[in-house]
Amino acid sequence: MAGDGQATLGEAIVFKSKSVKVRRIGNGNIIAGFAGAAADGITLIERLEAKLKKHANQLKRAAVELAKDWRMDKYLRQLQAYMIVADKDVSLVLNGTGEVMEPDDGIIGIGSGGNYAMAAAKALYDIEGLSLEEIAKKAMKIAGDIDIYTNHNVTIEKV
Repeated sequence: MAGDGQATLGEAIVFKSKSVKVRRIGNGNIIAGFAGAAADGITLIERLEAKLKKHANQLKRAAVELAKDWRMDKYLRQLQAYMIVADKDVSLVLNGTGEVMEPDDGIIGIGSGGNYAMAAAKALYDIEGLSLEEIAKKAMKIAGDIDIYTNHNVTIEKV
């Protein structure tokens, strides 16, 4: 999983260029990343960690339970973020409408540059000799070159 480091203030100011939007959670075998409002993304990661503890680090179960809360809870519904979570078996995207989706190929993109990074990763995936980390780096570079809200300070975590 790869994430850029740009945090913007409003629509025109780069406030921070070295944010960390991707981190290990749970027992260290799960990676979570977010896009959107930083405080909201961090809140969601903390909530997911609580669900993981409650459900013995079963990622799918914890993700579904978080999505239910996110959709139903008056406070959580106001959060402006998306999440990607992954372990060695599954990659999921979660959002505030209660969706928990698993892509067919494990490639997911969120945030303003997410579609660019996802398209680039899908194009690079079939090229022999490229590791998943190299694909992620190249995809994030392409997204950073195209999207003004995505920068080249990339954090990568692997499961």
